[in-house]
Amino acid sequence: MGRLIGRRLLLMVPTLILVSILVFALAEVLPGDLGRFILGPYAPQQAVNQLNHSLGLDKPIYARYVEWAGHFVTGHWGTSYQYNLPVSSIVWHALGNSLLLAGFSLVIIVPTSIAVGVFAGLRRDSLLDRAITISSLSMTVIPEFVSGVILIVVFAVTLHWLPVSAMPPQGSPFIDRFYYLILPAIPLMLIELGYIARMARVGTVQVLNMPYVRTAVLKGLPKRRVVFGHVLRNALVPTVTVIGSQVGWLIGGLVVIEFLFVYPGIGNYMVNAALNHDLPLLEACVLVIAVIYLISNLIADIVVALLNPRIRRGG
Repeated sequence: MGRLIGRRLLLMVPTLILVSILVFALAEVLPGDLGRFILGPYAPQQAVNQLNHSLGLDKPIYARYVEWAGHFVTGHWGTSYQYNLPVSSIVWHALGNSLLLAGFSLVIIVPTSIAVGVFAGLRRDSLLDRAITISSLSMTVIPEFVSGVILIVVFAVTLHWLPVSAMPPQGSPFIDRFYYLILPAIPLMLIELGYIARMARVGTVQVLNMPYVRTAVLKGLPKRRVVFGHVLRNALVPTVTVIGSQVGWLIGGLVVIEFLFVYPGIGNYMVNAALNHDLPLLEACVLVIAVIYLISNLIADIVVALLNPRIRRGG
């Protein structure tokens, strides 16, 4: 297990370096003059040139990348041009909001989707199995923007059951935040239900065809013991991998939901940073999302190794 974790950590280093290079290069090719954007269209060109020089924008791109990467590793992420605040404080605050929304969605959807997928796999080729398969496939193809708008119109505007905004009023108790997160969490849960339930069903069907499961059934073991002792643990191996990748997608893919529900998460800040040419904030948001994606996949690999002894032993 130690060697497995060590190998995964070593692979994360070149991956992060490559991602940081791509993030920095893509941010640098955004159209527009940053000095002109900050000072406005009527500022004299000399003042614009001086500001670009003070920001180091006239240096070669490789020199700026090395300087930026060194500052990022040491925690000095610069100041946001748009908000005139430290980038680190903005990112951590936004990331906390995004993690709360993503965690709220996962706590509900992971056990539900696994139960639905295993239930469908145990009743393979039945009418209920086909209904679950078609429903889960339909959920994955509906964009969260479309489902989000429909939910707002139905439950917020028409029925007035849930609030439109995802943030409670100032001074509200923390527990009230979960009530305001119900509506934005539903579109995420619909998509996640489709992916995870389908994977859990596939894993269950594959495990049911294994010789050791048939042997357990022929021995006369109770069905509950066969399912929980032999089927479920092995069927969850591919499902856990999918869940790990979906955690990273949730953090980075909240852009549409956060923008639609006016939620101050990292996706919303990332879009605003791109629109306003706020390079320090944009680069920090993208790189933090990449780090979370890699960490979530590392945790998924560890859980898979715990479920499957052959992986732990290098098999």
